[in-house]
Amino acid sequence: MSASGGNKAVVAALSANLAIAAMKFVAYAFTLSSSMLAEAIHSVADSGNQLLLLLGGKRAKRAADAEHPFGYGRERYIYAFIVSIVLFSVGGLFALYEAYEKFHDPHGIEGPFWWVPLAVLVGAIIAEGFSFRTAIHEANHLRGRQGWVRFVRNAKQPELPVVLLEDFGALIGLVFALFGVSMTLVTGDGVWDAFGTAMIGLLLVAIAIVLALETKSLLIGESASANDVAAIERAIQEDGTRIIHLKTLHLGPEELLVAAKFSVPEGATGAAIAQAIDDAENRIRTAVPTARVIYLEPDIYRASV
Repeated sequence: MSASGGNKAVVAALSANLAIAAMKFVAYAFTLSSSMLAEAIHSVADSGNQLLLLLGGKRAKRAADAEHPFGYGRERYIYAFIVSIVLFSVGGLFALYEAYEKFHDPHGIEGPFWWVPLAVLVGAIIAEGFSFRTAIHEANHLRGRQGWVRFVRNAKQPELPVVLLEDFGALIGLVFALFGVSMTLVTGDGVWDAFGTAMIGLLLVAIAIVLALETKSLLIGESASANDVAAIERAIQEDGTRIIHLKTLHLGPEELLVAAKFSVPEGATGAAIAQAIDDAENRIRTAVPTARVIYLEPDIYRASV
C-alpha cells in the first residue's frame, strides 16, 4: 500500500480539526471553561501534527544522493516522532497545567451562553467521528486480519497509526470534556470542569508515550514483517538454494533492504553465480515489491559439525 491512503486520512483529520478548533475557541470565549480550552489546544496540536505528517511525507520523496545513498524514506518516521513530542507537550502537559489551575480556582459556567460548549462538543464528536471513520477505512486496506493493537504495533507506515490514535484520543477526550462541562452545569461546581480537563491531559500523555515508543522502534530500524520475510525466504529457496543467513531493514515505509548470504555449488562458475543472483533478485522483487535494495552474497555452504 502506498502513502496515498495515509495522506487521505491525514487530510480528513486536518480538515476536521481546524474546524473543531475554531468552534472550541469560540465556546471557551463564551464560557471560560478549562475543558473547552484544553480541547481547543488539543485540536490545534492535532492540526499541527497532521501538517507535520504531510511535510514528512513530502520530504521523504526526495531522491537519494551522495550524502544519503539510501534516500530519505525515514523522514516520515522522524516527523511522526516529532508528532508524539508535540502531542505530549502542547496537548497533554498544557491540559494538566490548566486542570491544576482550575482545581485551585474553580468556577462554574454561567450566563446566557451556557449551552454553547454542549453544542460545540456534540458537533465536534460528530466531526471527529467522520475523521475516525476515514482513518479506519484506509487502515483496513492494510490491516488485513490483524487486531487493532497488533496493527498499530506492526505498521511500517506511521501516518495511519498516528491518525488512528489521535482521532481515538480526540473522541475520548471530547467525551471527558462533555462529562466535565455537563457536571459543572448541573452542580455549578467548577471542580468537575477541572476533573474533565485533567482526564484529557492524562489521556493525551498516554497516547503520546505509545506513539513515541512505536516510532522510536521504526527510527532505530525494523525488519520486514514476518509474512514478508517468509515470502523472501521462499523466493530465494525456490530453485533449491540454501540460505545461510538473511537480514532485512526498512529504509522507509515502502522501501525494504534485503541482505542475504546463500549457498552455491562448489566449482560453480562466475557466470553461473551471477545468473543465480539475478534470478533470485527477480524472484524476491516479484514476491515482495517493496524490496527495492537487495544485496546477495554467494558462499559455499558448510554444515556445522
